[in-house]
Amino acid sequence: MKSGKQSSQPEKGTSRILSLTFLFIAFCGCSFYLGGIFCSERDKIEVKDVTRTTTKAVASPKEPTVTPIQIKSVSFPECGSEFQDYTPCTDPKRWKKYGVHRLSFLERHCPPVYEKNECLIPPPDGYKPPIRWPKSREQCWYRNVPYDWINKQKSNQHWLKKEGDKFHFPGGGTMFPRGVSHYVDLMQDLIPEMKDGTVRTAIDTGCGVASWGGDLLDRGILSLSLAPRDNHEAQVQFALERGIPAILGIISTQRLPFPSNAFDMAHCSRCLIPWTEFGGIYLLEIHRIVRPGGFWVLSGPPVNYNRRWRGWNTTMEDQKSDYNKLQSLLTSMCFKKYAQKDDIAVWQKLSDKSCYDKIAKNMEAYPPKCDDSIEPDSAWYTPLRPCVVAPTPKVKKSGLGSIPKWPERLNVAPERIGDVHGGSASGLKHDDGKWKNRVKHYKKVLPALGTDKIRNVMDMNTVYGGFAASLIADPIWVMNVVSSYSANSLPVVFDRGLIGTYHDWCEAFSTYPRTYDLLHLDSLFTLESHRCEMKYVLLEMDRILRPSGYVIIRESSYFMDAITTLAKGMRWSCRREETEYAVKSEKILVCQKKLWFSSNQTS
Repeated sequence: MKSGKQSSQPEKGTSRILSLTFLFIAFCGCSFYLGGIFCSERDKIEVKDVTRTTTKAVASPKEPTVTPIQIKSVSFPECGSEFQDYTPCTDPKRWKKYGVHRLSFLERHCPPVYEKNECLIPPPDGYKPPIRWPKSREQCWYRNVPYDWINKQKSNQHWLKKEGDKFHFPGGGTMFPRGVSHYVDLMQDLIPEMKDGTVRTAIDTGCGVASWGGDLLDRGILSLSLAPRDNHEAQVQFALERGIPAILGIISTQRLPFPSNAFDMAHCSRCLIPWTEFGGIYLLEIHRIVRPGGFWVLSGPPVNYNRRWRGWNTTMEDQKSDYNKLQSLLTSMCFKKYAQKDDIAVWQKLSDKSCYDKIAKNMEAYPPKCDDSIEPDSAWYTPLRPCVVAPTPKVKKSGLGSIPKWPERLNVAPERIGDVHGGSASGLKHDDGKWKNRVKHYKKVLPALGTDKIRNVMDMNTVYGGFAASLIADPIWVMNVVSSYSANSLPVVFDRGLIGTYHDWCEAFSTYPRTYDLLHLDSLFTLESHRCEMKYVLLEMDRILRPSGYVIIRESSYFMDAITTLAKGMRWSCRREETEYAVKSEKILVCQKKLWFSSNQTS
């Protein structure tokens, strides 16, 4: 029957069989026709999707067919104007829920999923595009950070000064009344390593408005300013508005979100951290994050107590006792006094094995040496440990003086790359080459990249900091984020002379709204969508992105339609671009956040 021909010698009954067969075929055809009429409207969208997918598969038969995930269109509402400085995980409205011991209420306490907001945070009334770098280091628009308390309380110390519609930053500070540049000049006289590229990365605890970090940028030192959200009103927001690296944080009960032996220098200028209390546990955290051979700089109480005590509302005896206690604690942690002049004192973290061996052998020593069960790089919601993290032989090779000076260290594979699964010097070289090609392509699809239109940049899921390394010659800085659930490659980022932090994108980032000009992600949803809902990640990106800021999303084609739909609901304007190799399975989405104002405000 398949050929449609009859046998040359038909048998008895063949005619009857043919008749029944034709009747059966006719019945099936009629049923198919009627069913098609009945179901045509219901199946129209599905047929259209299948056709589109089939067409893609035919166009590129060598690549697997990917059916993009689809979601319904959505339009996110505006948040109220009271959310304009909303920081979900450090929200003052939630402080009363947590204890006051060691100011732990100022640490990260993120809302549960059922309390997450699904709205767009409006800018302040009168918001303007930020002043571009480098002018932004000296001034910013008042309406962008409309906080008066810090201006009234610190104007006599020349932190900042309001003039007309701007804040000006004269470079003053509590401990540097003659200006921050003079203060850093004195510091460099005490630490010559700040002049020759030996010191590259620094952390400023209790940063004020980040004038110290801002001055260091001209000296080739990349400093990350750290401050909590407290009564000083938006220190970190001021820093980022100026274009200076900063992050919300406090040394309290949990480790800071950085690996061990990360920073070349740590600095405290009357930062009000009680260093000698609680058994010196805050100093132990400084010891953990400063690399061997690195420096800790303190200016303010109790340094120079014999001359300054009258201005500190205390007695000289109390300050002398506090200084002696501080010196004793630092010595017990393998810090040695390096230099001191006037109000500035410097200690250096020893890399000598003998000091740490003495601690290990002395069972009564305090603080004791950490045992091997305490992972030194575990730093995401990890409690502070009352013990000394001793450098391993591999870490000592990454100590200050052992690693190359800046800028050579950017392109040299550090020893700790061997601790990353699959990490190697050749792998780093390949990764850098890949990112040079990618960034070259990015600048074609986003011409603003590399210009003064973009200053604060975040690489939301880096590996070795290749994206940041490829932009090192441009007037930008990059916050390199390593997922707390991925391979621990952040030590490599710091060893290269870059800065970054651990983070989990299922939660809000430790920053204020409107603080980044460009957000970049590479396959973040491919890696994290099984844990983190895409909608909340994109809403968090919208929160921290400045109006008129940009997003580069490099992602699997599977997610592109869904991302585009959500981006439209957040009022982003997006366009899809090919990757540098125009592969079908991966695309680039370039978006820009629109500047809009709340319908309840006037502007």
